[in-house]
Amino acid sequence: MRLPRSTRSTRRPAVVAVTVLASAGLLATGTAGAATPAGPAPGGVGTTEARDVDRGVTHERNPLVPVGASWTEHYFSSPQEDSPTPVQLHADVLRPTTVPDGTPTPVILSVGPYFSHAGQTGTETDATGPSQRFADLIEGAKPLARGYTVVMVDLRGFGGSTGCLDWLGRGEQADIKAAVEWAAAQPWSTGKVGTYGKSYDASTGLWANNVRPKGLAAVVAQEPLWNGYNYYYSNEVARPNNRYTPLAYNGIAQIPATPGDTDHYARNAAYEATHPECTQANLVGGLTNTRPTDPYWLERDSVRPAAGTTTPIFFTQGFTESNTKPEQMQDYLQAHTGVEHGWMGPWEHVRGNERDPATGRLLEGRGGFFAEVMSFYDQYLKGLPPAVTPPAFAIQGSDGQWRGQASWPGATRPGTVSLGRGSYVDDGRAGTTTEVTGATGDVDRQVRSRLVPTAASAKAASPAATAASSYQVLSKPVAVATRLTATPSVTLRTTGHGDVMVRLYDVDPAAGTGVLVDENVARLQPDRTSFELKSLDWELAPGHRLAVSVGTIDPTGYWNPRPSGTTVTVTAVYLTLETQSPRNDRPTHGEESAFLAGYVADNTVPVAVDGPGTFAVPVPRG
Repeated sequence: MRLPRSTRSTRRPAVVAVTVLASAGLLATGTAGAATPAGPAPGGVGTTEARDVDRGVTHERNPLVPVGASWTEHYFSSPQEDSPTPVQLHADVLRPTTVPDGTPTPVILSVGPYFSHAGQTGTETDATGPSQRFADLIEGAKPLARGYTVVMVDLRGFGGSTGCLDWLGRGEQADIKAAVEWAAAQPWSTGKVGTYGKSYDASTGLWANNVRPKGLAAVVAQEPLWNGYNYYYSNEVARPNNRYTPLAYNGIAQIPATPGDTDHYARNAAYEATHPECTQANLVGGLTNTRPTDPYWLERDSVRPAAGTTTPIFFTQGFTESNTKPEQMQDYLQAHTGVEHGWMGPWEHVRGNERDPATGRLLEGRGGFFAEVMSFYDQYLKGLPPAVTPPAFAIQGSDGQWRGQASWPGATRPGTVSLGRGSYVDDGRAGTTTEVTGATGDVDRQVRSRLVPTAASAKAASPAATAASSYQVLSKPVAVATRLTATPSVTLRTTGHGDVMVRLYDVDPAAGTGVLVDENVARLQPDRTSFELKSLDWELAPGHRLAVSVGTIDPTGYWNPRPSGTTVTVTAVYLTLETQSPRNDRPTHGEESAFLAGYVADNTVPVAVDGPGTFAVPVPRG
């Protein structure tokens, strides 16, 4: 089943098995080399025979090879923990045919699970050739014509690589390090490598920065996962991903070779199918480790090893993204000390260049993505002056307007407000969900929702509709336009046990409605529970109010709560916010995201506006 390519965001769909993060933690130092051809012949041999992939296959004889490229296959080693035998990684290399034989070029590298010759998430073709995952980059940015070599490396257990898949673990992390250093060391490489990816293979780029391989010069990461734990759990509350994600990747790891692949590739591709212990371990790891402090997740913590790293990073992030959400993004960016360039705004899990296939409309709303990507690579891989000079951060606000900033979140006014006392019944029965069948389809939108809320569920989730299951605290009206930015956090003092959900709403008192702008959930800890919400960028118009809902976790399908059925007494709640004035915004080019209007429509609910308000939103500076 293929998911519809809608430009409207659904309300908090359950994320299942799509793009994920790559590995975490260091495995071993150094990269054990395997025997590989000295280098592809730029002109290629013009044949579709698999035996010629060590000499170069061109588009003229294999249409899956990009025009202007010579395709070769290579194998090299990556260390394996607790074993003297390394795993063998497979790489598809696309060399530009326009450069003289043996001329070194910089390398654009992608490392991930989606580069099998037979398909990205399942067996999609019998034709043999390099993966088409980033055909849009090759056709749109023209890196081959600009003198770059493009390399795609299969993580262990996927495609033509051996070994047990290791979602986020030290094994994958070792593969990322090995891949960068192998690409940098080849005779056809200048030694400068830039990673490229979206989602899973964007996250491998962040991990490449973390492990500091020789030769890494730049990272381009679209919609990455900033920390692995948050994809499976939210503060000890399970997400459906902790079951569906390992199942999906176990399936991807067992995609067979195509009929035309070499015997070498076919043997490697069959590794997972003949080693059931690999898929079993992948299933168990995320299910049995539920706390961020468990060793399993500490190994996969991407924030700590980012401290002090300096690789230039160009990233995109949707604030309203339902898959790889903006969780611990600010932590990662604060840990990283190098150049940062970002596109941020209210969009879903899409690429920077992606368009609505029906209308041609850019989904993120900003043109020039590939121009910025190649200028970024030219600057840091070739040492050329940047061809374009966009703002360091291009940010689309909740009003659809783009602005430029030198940093994010920039100058803010932080403040902590007390929300007083309350109580709720942790019954988990605020709404209903409809189960839908799983899907594969487009890898960039794949299986993000097995559980979706009904319209009745969306309205039942409002603070006005769940008096017994939650309670609402309302701010005083804001006197001036007030942007909520950075990463809010909350601390609760409670008696009782169970789960808690905290939501923030932008309330229009005249309409009696509120737009959900942020949320998160947690398993209550004894006496005191503290956690972050998602990073956000949302403007409260003058006269609007901020509503905070505290209560049970509604069954929207985005989490698998364990309601206690008991009353939770909240003796204190403290909400920490950062605000910013939009008065001095510096506009930059771009149009409204194709997802913004749909997000607002899907997340607008009735809100009771009673009384003058019990707290004040911090007044922004400026």
